[in-house]
Amino acid sequence: MLKTYSITDIGRKRKLNQDYVFATPKRVGNLSNVFIVADGMGGHKAGDYASRFTVETVIEEIESSFERNPEIILSDAIDAANRKLRMKAAEDERLFGMGTTFVGATVLGENKLKVANVGDSRAYLLRGDEIRQITRDHSLVEEMVRMGGIDRETARRHVDKNIITRAVGATETVDVDFFDVELMPGDLVLMCSDGLTNMVPDEEILAIAREGEELTDKAERLIEAANNNGGRDNIAVVLIEPFAGGDR
Repeated sequence: MLKTYSITDIGRKRKLNQDYVFATPKRVGNLSNVFIVADGMGGHKAGDYASRFTVETVIEEIESSFERNPEIILSDAIDAANRKLRMKAAEDERLFGMGTTFVGATVLGENKLKVANVGDSRAYLLRGDEIRQITRDHSLVEEMVRMGGIDRETARRHVDKNIITRAVGATETVDVDFFDVELMPGDLVLMCSDGLTNMVPDEEILAIAREGEELTDKAERLIEAANNNGGRDNIAVVLIEPFAGGDR
């Protein structure tokens, strides 16, 4: 039995929560379940609008899709959200330049996870004593890491760590990365915005997530840790336990 819990928090420094989450273990269109984290960007309330509009549009597109291939369903839905978001921005100058990160996932069958990603919100796989980032950040700092210019720890504290190279709404077309993961009993999937990962190191995320049994407690402790470490941004957390109640 699949279990999930999602939560967002404004953090300690921001006046507006631009993170938006969606999580359901129930069927949406031809997908058996859907999980999404979006972290909006833009002045005034544009970032808040962008994340919410994108997630709501993606869900509407999934519901109306006749496709059977999960990757095509997600890709088409994100493309439509990108196009419609840009149309909204063109209609209202207050929304000009808005965009959002997007990380979405669906559990397929009994043991497969399909993940779609645009931007620097992340999906992680937690298995035993290991935490592995599934997604790859679309950010300036990640490019620097890949080129060997800086290491991971320096990247976490880099002054340009919030500059992303891809976002829904940023360009006429959006390039989506997809990842496939084989799941095992005992696995925990975490999806989150950079308000968590910029404040809490992966090792601490793993330690917190391995405490206790309830997903609600794990998620709330992750939010608390991010705020205790500064809470400089909004924080979004989606936890998925694919084999809840199964053998560990």
